[in-house]
Amino acid sequence: MDLKAYYRKLRELESAIVDAHVLVSSLETPDGGRAGVLTEASRRIAARLIVEGKARLADQGEARAFREELAASRREAEQTAMAGKVQVMLVQEQDPRKSGGAAKPKT
Repeated sequence: MDLKAYYRKLRELESAIVDAHVLVSSLETPDGGRAGVLTEASRRIAARLIVEGKARLADQGEARAFREELAASRREAEQTAMAGKVQVMLVQEQDPRKSGGAAKPKT
């Protein structure tokens, strides 16, 4: 492996990526990598994965679907957290005059 060529490709690709964080879609690899798994990565990590042939940049449709799913998951988690925080306990106070009160001991 030519390390100079590898790092040159890495720098070129990293400079071509404009966003600080991008979505990459994994590619199937011989070591067990599954294709199509979306991940948000930094510019440097994304460039490394692409140069190594482990991922590709996600297209606009994949990115939109990923972000919508992420937003839906976040809303659901927030609702679940809020539902866990709100606890209401109703306690009925009994009037001893109306219910007959406690049983009186016989003497």
